Amino acid sequence: MAVTNSPALAILSYCVSSILMTVTNKLVLSSYDFKMNFLLLAIQSFLCVATLETFAGLGLVSHRKLQRHEAKQWFIVSFSLVTMIYTGSKALQYLSIPVFTIFKNLTIILIAFAERRLLHGAAVTQLMMVSFALMVVSSIIAGWADIAAGKTMKKNPRQVGFIVAYGWMALNCITTAMYALLMKAKIRQVNFKEFDTVYYNNLLAIPILLVATISMEGAEARRTYDKYFATTSDSNDFRGLVWGIVISGIASFGISYSTAWCMRVTSSTTYSMVGALNKLPIAVAGMVFFSDPVTFGGVAGVIIAFVAGLLYNHAKTKQRGLQPVSDTPLSELPVPVGTRISYKEVPAE
Repeated sequence: MAVTNSPALAILSYCVSSILMTVTNKLVLSSYDFKMNFLLLAIQSFLCVATLETFAGLGLVSHRKLQRHEAKQWFIVSFSLVTMIYTGSKALQYLSIPVFTIFKNLTIILIAFAERRLLHGAAVTQLMMVSFALMVVSSIIAGWADIAAGKTMKKNPRQVGFIVAYGWMALNCITTAMYALLMKAKIRQVNFKEFDTVYYNNLLAIPILLVATISMEGAEARRTYDKYFATTSDSNDFRGLVWGIVISGIASFGISYSTAWCMRVTSSTTYSMVGALNKLPIAVAGMVFFSDPVTFGGVAGVIIAFVAGLLYNHAKTKQRGLQPVSDTPLSELPVPVGTRISYKEVPAE
């Protein structure tokens, strides 16, 4: 199996780049209280495209040129990414992180059955369902202290209403599933390579993110301006913020590429499961290096989630062993494409 078609390498690449991206944001950006999420994502997308074009200019990589008909086909993927981010931010305004995490893990089940039904993916076996259930249980145990104390919402339910709070959460689950499934389907349909996916996904997202910034982040923009320009703030703070954004933007190239790679050679379900599991080393690092509280629930949640990951891997290995041998490359997860291959209808991994 060629390196570019290796699910194990794609998953490892996605995990490493995701962790690096999370740590970069945690160490650099959180220090400056920068809350213009859409602007940050727009800058990251721009820097991602700029990095890709630099590599292409040096002859290190290549990608398809922008074509109107392909842009029309891919636009829905970029739009679903922005709606997923927006609905997630709205849900987090009202719901606690433990509750949010529980619903995100439940979304994996939605993606698994939707992929089977809509994309003719692999069957959802009993072992897979057990692993999904363990992921949900792990998030419940990890956040049980807050849940038991009634801290499921950040604001008074009388001020917001359960329908509004959980409505945004439901929309986020739907848009998350849409993004994973649409990306997988479009990669098959358009036959993109990894770098084609990186190019189109980020380029088309820039105008959408800028519109979202202008329409929804005006108040935060004024606060940021007052903080760094309308007062006698230390210029080093602003330079640090700029460098932090630049570093995170360059790091976003890795997560964008590995996401596309992972999506191509695995499945939307596997991609979503890996996305949930790669939070485990971050949680452990937080307990060890960042003075996050070490609680019984937190440790137990990490252990159960780890077991869920092992069980899911066993279920997939067992399922692959029952599939007939084929010379067609397996294609399952969202990945930046690097090699053009023909996608025949094969069971998703």
